[in-house]
Amino acid sequence: MPASLPPGLPIVPSDPEDADHNGDLGGQVSGEDPRPFPMSEAEFEAAVSDALDRIPPELAKTMNNVAIFIEDDYTPQRGEDPDTVLLGLYEGVPLTERDSWWDAGSLPDRITIYRQPILDICASREDVIEEVTVTVVHEIAHHFGISDDRLHELGWG
Repeated sequence: MPASLPPGLPIVPSDPEDADHNGDLGGQVSGEDPRPFPMSEAEFEAAVSDALDRIPPELAKTMNNVAIFIEDDYTPQRGEDPDTVLLGLYEGVPLTERDSWWDAGSLPDRITIYRQPILDICASREDVIEEVTVTVVHEIAHHFGISDDRLHELGWG
């Protein structure tokens, strides 16, 4: 993780022992639907870390008081549709809405990337990497005050 990003992302190096005996991680038989894509927690965390590394340093430096987490799945809250599926979630106060008193004792904003829903929609390692990147960028954009509508217009929805 670049030094300019805030702490909070649990990063575990990729473990070669997560590979099967042939040295690959797929193990899919030709013709099978490969979803959900089989990927270890360590590999998924590495994909999130790589996505964070792609954030331009000048942008990463402007992120303020943000912690990034990886969880297996989103649990819908009371009053939400129980079938709600999220790939990521931003919880906090966007930079555009903070006033001069915001830093006084404020908890960090929280970005959570949900592993299982991403793996459920992906058929390959490349799909996972692309979806993780889009999800990380999408949630960080919320930290900067960019709405879902605008993100969809820009192709990051």
